[in-house]
Amino acid sequence: MYLTEHFGLSLPAMVVWGLMMAFFFNAFLWIANVKRNNVLLMLSAVVFASYFTSDHLFSWFDNSSIYLSWAIYDVITLAVIFCCAYFIKKGAKSPAFTYVIFVLCANTVLQLLMYYDLHILGNVKPWFLWSFYSFTVYLLDFTMIIALIVDRDILGLNKFKRHFLSSNKSRNLQKH
Repeated sequence: MYLTEHFGLSLPAMVVWGLMMAFFFNAFLWIANVKRNNVLLMLSAVVFASYFTSDHLFSWFDNSSIYLSWAIYDVITLAVIFCCAYFIKKGAKSPAFTYVIFVLCANTVLQLLMYYDLHILGNVKPWFLWSFYSFTVYLLDFTMIIALIVDRDILGLNKFKRHFLSSNKSRNLQKH
């Protein structure tokens, strides 16, 4: 809870600002014809729009279920990304695509766990999950911002994905 106690209003604004800068950077590269990467432009636009609206419109929701609202936002964002990626054929080949999908899925799981802990179990005392949530969500969000800007496999997620898929493929071939 250290992060939210000391930087409660600043960190979400920094994340939205970082996503806006990633979108502007990718839009500039696309307009200047330096790097016409439709995937990066689409990803950064969709994620920025999602985070901007969820950060600024959360007061319309009942604040007691904000974690559920954020999880719903992330699921909708994932659906929009997959719909857009269907039309952009090279979508899954971009390292940023993997990072955005991974971060949004991890954030959704963490937000659902927080909602379950607070509203279903009724916990009111801070414990490990709350601290883990506050550090992990922001760490993942900043990693996603960096991935949208540099479009590199900075943590080796794509390498892990290729290794995992190739090992599953070889196991399936051995079974048949």
